[in-house]
Amino acid sequence: MTFFFYSVVITTWWLAITLYLLIKGKTIAFLKAQPLAGAQPSVAIIIAVRNEEDDLEKALQSVCNLSYSNYRIIVLNDRSTDCTPEILATFLTHYPQLEVIHIKDLPQGWLGKNHALYQGYLNSNEEWLLFTDADVEFHPNALSKAMVYVDKNKLDHLTILPEIVSTSALLNSMLGTFTLLFMMQFRPWAASKPKSKASIGIGAFNLVRREAYERAGTHQLIKLRPDDDLKLGNLIKAAGFRQDVLVGKGYVGLEWYKNVPEFVNGLMKNSFAVSGYSLLKTLLGITFILLFIALPVPLMLLFGTNTIRLMACLILVFQAAYMATPVLPNKWWHALTIPLGGFLLAYITARSAFITLKQKGIYWRESFYPLDMLKGN
Repeated sequence: MTFFFYSVVITTWWLAITLYLLIKGKTIAFLKAQPLAGAQPSVAIIIAVRNEEDDLEKALQSVCNLSYSNYRIIVLNDRSTDCTPEILATFLTHYPQLEVIHIKDLPQGWLGKNHALYQGYLNSNEEWLLFTDADVEFHPNALSKAMVYVDKNKLDHLTILPEIVSTSALLNSMLGTFTLLFMMQFRPWAASKPKSKASIGIGAFNLVRREAYERAGTHQLIKLRPDDDLKLGNLIKAAGFRQDVLVGKGYVGLEWYKNVPEFVNGLMKNSFAVSGYSLLKTLLGITFILLFIALPVPLMLLFGTNTIRLMACLILVFQAAYMATPVLPNKWWHALTIPLGGFLLAYITARSAFITLKQKGIYWRESFYPLDMLKGN
């Protein structure tokens, strides 16, 4: 009877959450649907790079070839030891709108990327700042369309949900579960509502009005946050400025990680930070993932009655319907890997907390940051 009740609760929850996410997801507009012609105020595109030789050339080429007429690119080379400086030197000879600043030292109390982005701001004077990553590829009209949307909606901050692709089929299926949980936790469709506590910021595309960035506190307030992109969005929303989000499919994209091990190691660095380094929040999050995401379908199919197995099949239908939504870069059959993705994300979350607590801090780009210092920020 207890297992039957659990199965009913889980099936009802999946029906409700699927309808909720499908309805709310459709309210997020697409960047590609925005008009092209409009005002073009000055924009500084700020990119922090460190040992990015594998992805930098292709991504930077796309940034240099934007159709926008009033922008400058500021690349902060943060102590790279690979061929990144040579790649940047080659670009400098061909693109006059590009400026490269080489950072040789990291001040105490800063994460390298956060410090580099802040230095980009200090070396700019443009009306708008676009913080982006060194592996992001842009459609030539991406910035023009974004600025038209910003001007039309009187925004202070616009972020883009990028199209995430990978050559690994397994990783692509895992990303389906990640985006599902991301949407549930951050509710990006609500970021534009002034009375909602929801906020959003994506490292691939954080476009912010200079005045809003300064009044929100700049990266100085989040200098030790591994999740600086999310926290920047939080700062801007908390300061009372208007923000919104668009889907960047076809216009803003990146290969976030090349395979599952890279995905695990990458998320391991900041998963505990997202919970504010709270062990209680982390344990609650892991429990939720296991009970509602990873375990239900396998348990119901393996140990349930025929009625419970039917409910498990209904859950799979709900999940497949959500995975097929055009907002996400997923396939319907990625629903079959949700349990595996759930176990993987629970493992990442648990191990991130365990390692951080065990070593009483985190290692970030070869530098160690004590937990007390991280919590203070």
